[in-house]
Amino acid sequence: MFREGRLDRILHAIKRFIPKPLFDFGAKIYHPLLSYSGALVYRFPSRHLKVIGVTGTKGKSTTVYFITRILEDAGLPVAAIGSLGFKIRDREWPNTLKMTMPGRWKLQKFLRTAADAGCAYVIMEVPSEGLAQGRHLGVRFDCAVFTGLHPEHIESHGSLEAYRAAKLILFRYCHGLHVINRDDPDAEYFMGFRAQKHLTYGIAGGDFHATYVHAGPHEASFMLGRTHVTLNVGGQFNVSNALAALAVCDAFGIPSSRAAQALAAIDRIPGRMEWVQREPFGVVVDYAHTPDSLRAVYRTLKPAGGRLLCVLGAAGGGRDRWKRPEFGRIAEQYCDAIYLTNEDPFDEDPERIMEDIAAGITGPSQAAKVHRIIDRKEAIAAALTDAQEGDITVITGKGSETSMALAGGTKIPWSDTRTVKDLLQGDHE
Repeated sequence: MFREGRLDRILHAIKRFIPKPLFDFGAKIYHPLLSYSGALVYRFPSRHLKVIGVTGTKGKSTTVYFITRILEDAGLPVAAIGSLGFKIRDREWPNTLKMTMPGRWKLQKFLRTAADAGCAYVIMEVPSEGLAQGRHLGVRFDCAVFTGLHPEHIESHGSLEAYRAAKLILFRYCHGLHVINRDDPDAEYFMGFRAQKHLTYGIAGGDFHATYVHAGPHEASFMLGRTHVTLNVGGQFNVSNALAALAVCDAFGIPSSRAAQALAAIDRIPGRMEWVQREPFGVVVDYAHTPDSLRAVYRTLKPAGGRLLCVLGAAGGGRDRWKRPEFGRIAEQYCDAIYLTNEDPFDEDPERIMEDIAAGITGPSQAAKVHRIIDRKEAIAAALTDAQEGDITVITGKGSETSMALAGGTKIPWSDTRTVKDLLQGDHE
């Protein structure tokens, strides 16, 4: 049986032995061939679906989740793909691939299964690396959503400009509806492509413009025209994510008043500003894995009368090493106690990763608040033990992920939320 993942691994292994110009030339043939062959084998299933693709550095998962729930609330059969997992109608299962967007054949198989199950819509995260590798080819997108751009995957793409160019591929490829975050400084780049319809959204302005915005750590609310929108997840960034979902769903015939009811019914999003406990001290799990998202989460959660205790690490495997000292600088600014720990080290030395983060913590009085605990469960346990009434403990980097990537391709089962619950339950036994 054909296994795309095995072929990708073989290609990666031989890459170092082939001159780069020759490899790049071969990749231009390999990626489209694999994508279109998968579409052909599964009979171009996206032709029978309305496919909504969401791209951006952050906010993709939550936006996909919001759109999915709004469409479901309207009685529409929906499928979804992303970091939070896979969904086809009532069936849901976790994403254990360690990649947001499946490989070409897996993706086409999923779309065929969704079409055969009677789904009308598929909402999917579309990351830059998936676009650069042509995984989108052979998929007919009806809608492209841009949530925002911040530095990430720089080592993979080579530059911020190349990273942005990869994101732009989706808008060059999709000629239906384009929905763009007007608040983002790079919005103009995404506005310049031909589409049947352009919609913008934002807090500062746009076709879908939020007013009277309130964004606390537990919830958020705003007005969209005459519609009052309430969210049971906090942070101004989730106001932006909700606006994106409202714009998309309005274009597909669901008025904002109806969509707002669906949003208000969402009590939590797994691993996204997820409150595992609120009293006597708060515990939050969030995926924040870029400097901008980490800063936004810390700023939102910083308690007025208590301390912010932060458990964090950084991904290994050569992934965006530049972010590590930035994480340290941001943690130094906002956190009253810092617990550096393992995240997904892959083949890197976890101690070295923690050293890289600690390099950003430069204040002479800061060393006392930094705890280096390589075992992630022990680090979380230490933070929970140290927490007092009125404090908030936040655990970032993995969100809803269900595994941890170790050396030699090993993956072990892991859940931040489950770990917190087990530790808290242990305190009460």
